[in-house]
Amino acid sequence: MRLCFPVSENNGINSEVYGHFGSAPLFIIVDTEMSAVISIINKNQVHEHGACNPVMALNGETVDGIIVGGIGQGALMKLNQNGIKVFRAQKPGVKDNVELFKKNGLPQFTMQFTCAGHDSGSGCSH
Repeated sequence: MRLCFPVSENNGINSEVYGHFGSAPLFIIVDTEMSAVISIINKNQVHEHGACNPVMALNGETVDGIIVGGIGQGALMKLNQNGIKVFRAQKPGVKDNVELFKKNGLPQFTMQFTCAGHDSGSGCSH
């Protein structure tokens, strides 16, 4: 399974999960079966809030799931429409979240907990 993590710095499996999918500078992709880790640049980092193109952001990489601290409704809908499930990170580090994922320990994101804006009361969980 290929899992994608938004990050601000590439420290491989020891990277910390970024708080928001769309504005992350980089993504770490972990292949849990091959124990391989790659990084890619977010090709859609600069966009207006709510106008994220998550498929373009992944730069053509195929992933099975995304683990993130926060994500907007539009990005979540587009990812889900492309068969990609999104899970909420429970620990700061990529490595710890991979282990939790393997144990079914990460909740799947629902629209209720997505980011509707960056003001108080927006429902933003990060």
